[in-house]
Amino acid sequence: MPGVIAAGDAETVKAGAEMLDQGGNAVDAAVAAAFASFIAEIGVVHLGGSGIAHLYNPQTGHSLVYDFFSNAPGLGRDGRPSPLDFEQVMIDFGATTQDFFLGRASVAVPGNIFGLCRMAADHGRLPLAKLLEPAIRLARNGVRLSTFQADTCDLLAPLYTHTEGMRAVFLRDGRMIQPGQRFFIPHLEETLTALAAEGESVARHGRLAQAILVDQSENGGLLTTADLAQYQALTSQSIRLPYRQFEILLPPLSSNGGVLTAFTLKLLAHFEVGRLRHGSAAHLRLLFEVMAATTRARARWDAASQNGAAAETVAQFLSDAFVQPYVAEVRQRWHGRYAGMAVSEPPGPANTSHLSVIDGDGLAVSLTTTAGESAGYIVPGTGYIPNNIMGEADLHPLGFHSRPAGQRIPTMMTPVIVLLDGRTRLVLGSGGSIRIRSAILQVLSNLLDFGMMLDDAVNSARIHLENGALQCEAGYDETAVSELENLGYPVNRWPTRSIYFGGAHSVSRPPDGRLAAAGDNRRGGAVGYV
Repeated sequence: MPGVIAAGDAETVKAGAEMLDQGGNAVDAAVAAAFASFIAEIGVVHLGGSGIAHLYNPQTGHSLVYDFFSNAPGLGRDGRPSPLDFEQVMIDFGATTQDFFLGRASVAVPGNIFGLCRMAADHGRLPLAKLLEPAIRLARNGVRLSTFQADTCDLLAPLYTHTEGMRAVFLRDGRMIQPGQRFFIPHLEETLTALAAEGESVARHGRLAQAILVDQSENGGLLTTADLAQYQALTSQSIRLPYRQFEILLPPLSSNGGVLTAFTLKLLAHFEVGRLRHGSAAHLRLLFEVMAATTRARARWDAASQNGAAAETVAQFLSDAFVQPYVAEVRQRWHGRYAGMAVSEPPGPANTSHLSVIDGDGLAVSLTTTAGESAGYIVPGTGYIPNNIMGEADLHPLGFHSRPAGQRIPTMMTPVIVLLDGRTRLVLGSGGSIRIRSAILQVLSNLLDFGMMLDDAVNSARIHLENGALQCEAGYDETAVSELENLGYPVNRWPTRSIYFGGAHSVSRPPDGRLAAAGDNRRGGAVGYV
């Protein structure tokens, strides 16, 4: 089947394109590509992580969100092991440092295998064994790491060298694996082969599940038999938001990112953005103000979403009655002579990857996965690297291990689909913690407001509001940035392009019907056409 795919590595793209070439649809391509990414993109995602996928079928007009993000572990457990395997490490990002927690007690219930297998069964055309063939080949033969993946492993060296098992895989002669060196995890081929033969049961109660649970039990972890047995990938309807002449589909909870992005778009829709010169001081100032308004509103959202019914809470947060006062604030500050107030929000898991697919029938899949930063160990005899989602402070605002067992953990991941007259127009998402929202906002506005070509929309310089300052990626007009500073806006200039600003690998279908793709060159983006 013809189609197009964009993702974070050439091997990921190749796996998806192979399925399209063999008659698979966009779901087959996305599932195969995701499994391949857990090897080819080992710097940012792992098999033991979780994700969110967004599907749209233009033949039926039906969209569906698959939520296979993590649950808090500990179902059926009477008390906690002592001591917990939960250790703090510090990562130096250059401009800042950040602490992470890893170990067995940092592992949340993993959703990738369950969610991807269910998507394939519900909507794919090809058998699971076929979809896993590219990943099994990579596991058998190894993969030569791209520069981006190797550099990310080096950045996170304290996590990837935390245990002897990890050091055996990620170190070469005492130094971190380098670009072009072959990456290989012992026993991963056997695990994937078993998955191909047995399906998700291998991770629910089969050999992989048993290996994970034994390791958890013997080493201060929290995962239980009930956690794996009862975990379910959830499905829900999209948030459907009109924007100009388009309709934007966003994921609801557990995606905080989807709800907050919808709020930002509702603000931006009140302004004629396309009449501004892109990158001008007026444009940057407007983006600052809508981003700042969203971070102020986030405090209200976080409080409400802890208690209210999900659908009702989302409807109230996105209602005109709630949004309008923020619109008035943005308009007043944008036209005024002073900068709006910017509040900080906590960072989320930065190690995230995204892929986008459209097939020849217009079926679209937007899929984002993460493993946090990894739990810092490999489950013996499996090649399986778990997540450390229980070790991400921002996901647990009431304190580590305070969330009830079995409760879904919220995420900032935001796979998005844009429609024009009911047809798939754009598929996108991004990695990058809280920068996911700003990356998606700017790609959407670049394409829908300014009419950019897709590659320009994805790879133009970006801004992001964090720590009270407008973070400006290299490439913006210095005159415009200086004008902002003169108006009192705090600015932090970045001398280079950076993975900090996300990785919005996107595909589109313009009105002329020709498929297009753009890999975000900040994060090793690659594209494939069939």
